[in-house]
Amino acid sequence: MVFRRSLLLCALVLSTAACKRGGDELTVGAFLSLSGADSTFGVDTRDAIQLAVLETNGRGGIKGKPVRVLYEDDRSSSAEATSKVRRLIDHDKVVALLGEVASSRTLAGALVANERKVPLVTPSSTENSITAGRPWVFRTCFNNTQQGTAAARFVVETQGKRKVGLLFAAQAPYATGLSQAFREALAAAGGSIVLEKPFPKGETNFTTYLEALRGAGAEAVFAPVYYNEMVLIGRQAKAVGVPGSAFVGGDGWDSANLLEGAAAELEGAHFATHYAPDVPWEHARAFITAFRERYGREPTGLAAQGYDGARVLFDALARAADTSPEAVRIALGETKGFAGATGTITLDEERNARKPVVMVRVEGGRFRYARELEVR
Repeated sequence: MVFRRSLLLCALVLSTAACKRGGDELTVGAFLSLSGADSTFGVDTRDAIQLAVLETNGRGGIKGKPVRVLYEDDRSSSAEATSKVRRLIDHDKVVALLGEVASSRTLAGALVANERKVPLVTPSSTENSITAGRPWVFRTCFNNTQQGTAAARFVVETQGKRKVGLLFAAQAPYATGLSQAFREALAAAGGSIVLEKPFPKGETNFTTYLEALRGAGAEAVFAPVYYNEMVLIGRQAKAVGVPGSAFVGGDGWDSANLLEGAAAELEGAHFATHYAPDVPWEHARAFITAFRERYGREPTGLAAQGYDGARVLFDALARAADTSPEAVRIALGETKGFAGATGTITLDEERNARKPVVMVRVEGGRFRYARELEVR
């Protein structure tokens, strides 16, 4: 098994002539949901990270060494995320970590990384508390306050709606944190929540929730859920007479599976995220072209974020005084004005990214760029 794993890792680093050993490589760990409920997120992120690896090694690597990424599947489980991060640090001796997508699993891994003093970069987890009090944890995406504020401003300022319903998973850190940010920003913008409908983990029947929101006179429904839940919500909303255009969400919607499962039902819906395939940013075009050529499909927002997270980490490794964890941590904290596929990224003193929030519209079976908002 050890021999087979080594062969697989060699195959992943295609831009090196041969698989090198020990100190001849810079080894980074990635823990991702490559199977389980959120596997589409993990696969998109992994493929984009690997694209960044190939590009970096094609330019000669970092400090004269090729980069190798060890991928661990946490099976969409927080307990597995904890275990996989421990393995990457204690067994594989990685210099830094990438992952996860889901806030709950990043929080699990962040506890270990911060304790072991190994830099961790999450490209996609937005729960505010992830970086709080954890000097070894960074994110290259915006947080829930930023995207919740953008979504609330969009509803009031762009859509002209003020009566809003909330539909979210009651026990998910991502959903509860984003809901709170939206509540506060909506009130500040002059809107109000007419009804909140939290639902339990694993819920699949949303009909009664949707009927209640419609009955309360909600002009818009903010649903900070993941794509798999939103597919069910969209289908059931149509059946009870709630149009797709009433819905606004967060970056948890950003998956091709959403379009495959409920594009027609969610026509006209919007969500806050980091990127769209037609963003008007020159530095996104090269990524889109390279991803299409390598994988034969359109990159999702999660892919763009994974690519940026890896490239920000590789940039820090290149700038660091050496490859010790402390030197890499310092270099990450000095990231300013990095031109990424998801916008220009600057990491602030709390190790959070300052970058635009993109509002995306579901239209004609595709994700379309609607507008971007600067949120501080």
